[in-house]
Amino acid sequence: MEVEGMDVEESTERQNVVDSVLSKTEENIRFKSTEVTNSELIEVDIGNLLAVNENKPDFGWRDRKEEFFKKTTQDAVQVLFNSLWELPVDKSDGNYMVKLPEGKTWLPREKPVPKAKPLTKWEQFAKAKGILNKKKSRLVWDEASQSYKPRFGYNRANDNTKDWCIEVPEGADPYEDQFAKRKEAKKERIAKNELQRLRNIARANKSKVPGVGLTPTERPDKKQLSKALALAHRSTASIGKFTENLPKEKQPKNMGKKRKFEPNIGNLKNERQNQMETLNKLTNKIPILNVEKAANRQLRKEQEVRAAEKRSMKPPKGKKGKGGGNFSGKGGKGGKGGKKDKMFSMKGKTLGKKMKR
Repeated sequence: MEVEGMDVEESTERQNVVDSVLSKTEENIRFKSTEVTNSELIEVDIGNLLAVNENKPDFGWRDRKEEFFKKTTQDAVQVLFNSLWELPVDKSDGNYMVKLPEGKTWLPREKPVPKAKPLTKWEQFAKAKGILNKKKSRLVWDEASQSYKPRFGYNRANDNTKDWCIEVPEGADPYEDQFAKRKEAKKERIAKNELQRLRNIARANKSKVPGVGLTPTERPDKKQLSKALALAHRSTASIGKFTENLPKEKQPKNMGKKRKFEPNIGNLKNERQNQMETLNKLTNKIPILNVEKAANRQLRKEQEVRAAEKRSMKPPKGKKGKGGGNFSGKGGKGGKGGKKDKMFSMKGKTLGKKMKR
């Protein structure tokens, strides 16, 4: 009985070992291993979460395309996840986060990478002084409605534009319209903000910021009043040329560039150089006479006059003599036309004398 009992116990132990082995094999079949064969042939770009499987297909893969594509895709994704778990992992609020490195693969974009927005004048000042921007809450308590409302925009809290009664401040004109004054102040604030925005854009583009005179202020000081008076003087058609000054009025400072005059007793070298520059400017305005060009033009005129005179002196209709001259009355066989030749010769002489004179 003891031997038989021992056999039963041994058989139960063996059965337990077999069951445990079978359960492990079932788990292995259900949960596949994370190891991938030929993982070195899979190119991974963690920054772009990209995995490229470069394993060559087996022979006859066309007969089982779907199975082949599933296997290669699974291997590539598994290698990608394995490489992600190799990075340092941070845990916050029960979530695991991984900081991805820069990508290796260059991906084309439809539009260029947006440039960093330039800092405004206040942002530059705050950065230099170390001033931190404290973020305000979006909702604030409204006393009138006893509820939380947005700080700005439509249906905002503590909206003074909906007041049906406004208290007249101390020292103000009792007949002044406070509602119209409040609307005008709001328009001025909007215009001032828009002007500041345009100035920031011009400063970021490194262009000149145009002046706009004076911006409206509630209590202008003496400097602003003098500047406003000077601008009013120059806002006429003659640019202030015929505008009369007020009694005891002083000229405002820094209203434009002043002409600089050199002292009467100064450096002689600089004075000589300035005088030479002035003389050069004056002499450059006088046209330079080209003698060769003028002489050629005069000779051309004389040649034209001579050619015109030769064309006016026509030869006689009679025959030429032996000598071939047209200015002798005796020469020639025919002897006809001698008077004409003589007259012609006389004309030639008189013309010759005139030309000599």
